[in-house]
Amino acid sequence: MNEILTKMRQMRLLGMAKAFHLTLESGKNEKFTPDEMIAHLIESEWDERYNRKLDRTLQSARFRYKASIEEISFENNRVDKNQVLRLAGCEFVKQKENIIITGSTGIGKSFIASALGHQSCSLGYRVLYQHSTKLFGRMKIAKADGSYLKELAKIEKQHVLLIDDFGIQPLDAQSRSTLLEIMEDRHGKSSTIITSQIPVNKWHEVIGEETIADAILDRIIHDAHRIEMKGDSLRKKRQPKNHEEIELLNLKN
Repeated sequence: MNEILTKMRQMRLLGMAKAFHLTLESGKNEKFTPDEMIAHLIESEWDERYNRKLDRTLQSARFRYKASIEEISFENNRVDKNQVLRLAGCEFVKQKENIIITGSTGIGKSFIASALGHQSCSLGYRVLYQHSTKLFGRMKIAKADGSYLKELAKIEKQHVLLIDDFGIQPLDAQSRSTLLEIMEDRHGKSSTIITSQIPVNKWHEVIGEETIADAILDRIIHDAHRIEMKGDSLRKKRQPKNHEEIELLNLKN
C-alpha cells in the first residue's frame, strides 16, 4: 500500500493519494466495492484539482474583498435581491454582458461586485479586480516603460474585468484613451463590472471630451445590467455610537 501511495504522489495524484491514505487508516476500504473505491478516489482527485485551480484563480484576481453571494445583505431593500441572485448564475459572463453598480459611498457596491467576481471564479472564469485610479495610474507607468500593450493584452484575456470606484476623479486625455482601448478590446467578447458613486447620466462629465465619452459609454452601457443601490452607508451604521461602544471595541481588538 505504501508503494501505491508513493506512486500516486509521484504522478501528482495528490487528492487521490490523500483519500486513499485516509480510507486505509479508517478501515473503510473493506466497506467499499471495487467500483465504489474507484469512484471515491476519482472524486477526491477531481475536488483537489478544482480547489487548487480555484485558489490560483482567486489569487490572480486580486480581489479587494473576500466576498460571497451568501454574505450579501439584502436588508431594507437596498438592492434588488432577485436581480443579484439571477446574476449570480453568471449567465452574464456567457452572454458577454456588462454590469453597472451605482449607489452612495459605503453602501456595499464593491462587496456585491466582488461576490459576483468570486462566483465567476468558482465557475472557472478568469477575473481581474482593479480600482479605477490605480488602474489608470498603472497604465500610465506601462506607457512610459514600454509594457502598455502587454498590460492591455492581460486585461483583454480576462473573462470578467471589475473596475471599482469609477468616476472618483475626472479622466485626463491619457486615461480616456486607455479606457476606450480597454472597452474596445472587450466589447462583445467579455464582461466588465463597474461600480461607481456617480449616476450613469453623469459619466459624460467624468470622462470628458464628448465624442470619446460617447464611444466609451456605448460599449459599456449597451445591454448592461444595472444595479442601483439605495440607502445609507453601511460603514456609518457599523460605527460605534458612544464612548462605551468605542471602549468595548478597543477591548475586543
